[in-house]
Amino acid sequence: MVRGKTQMRRIENATSRQVTFSKRRNGLLKKAYELSVLCDAEVALIIFSPRGKMYEFASSGVQGTIERYRRHTRDTQATNKSVEQNMQHLKQEAANMMKNIEQLEATKKKLLGEGLGSCTVEELQQIEQQLERSVISVRARKTQAYKEQIEQLKEKEKALLAENARLSGKYNMQQQQQENRENQPYEESSPSSDVITELFIGLPETRTRRMPSTYA
Repeated sequence: MVRGKTQMRRIENATSRQVTFSKRRNGLLKKAYELSVLCDAEVALIIFSPRGKMYEFASSGVQGTIERYRRHTRDTQATNKSVEQNMQHLKQEAANMMKNIEQLEATKKKLLGEGLGSCTVEELQQIEQQLERSVISVRARKTQAYKEQIEQLKEKEKALLAENARLSGKYNMQQQQQENRENQPYEESSPSSDVITELFIGLPETRTRRMPSTYA
């Protein structure tokens, strides 16, 4: 069963209120002391009773803790102020950028020949001059691009000619080596004109008797 939250309200009986104050005050002071010791925290506690009597506890001195609190508050306020100023500055820069973008978009449309109905004669002349300057710049860049492309093609032509010459020389050398290999075995195996060959059929003695006297 879930119990509802008990509503807290002022104790009407003065005696009960005083007893409760004394008990809770001592418990609060004890908890502040324990927190300062266990967690090495700087704690300052000030309590005023309903009759105006003051009770205090401080781990490092009440005045020192109060001064530290004031410095922290001032630093926090200065930081918040600085952040707010930075936000305002960023908003202003964003607004200026949006304005510049809108102007650039309008100029772009005019250069494309759109939205010229509200332009004056002077504005039209300025747009015309701007277009003429743009055309001159584009033509100059195109001419430069053509020159660079021609130079690149010439370099490629030189490289191709050099590669062609190298391959031709390599081919001619291989052809010469092939011809040398083909001619060399033919010359070594060609028969000499001094060698006489003759076919004899019969016994070795008969073949010997029939040989010419020049070979005796």
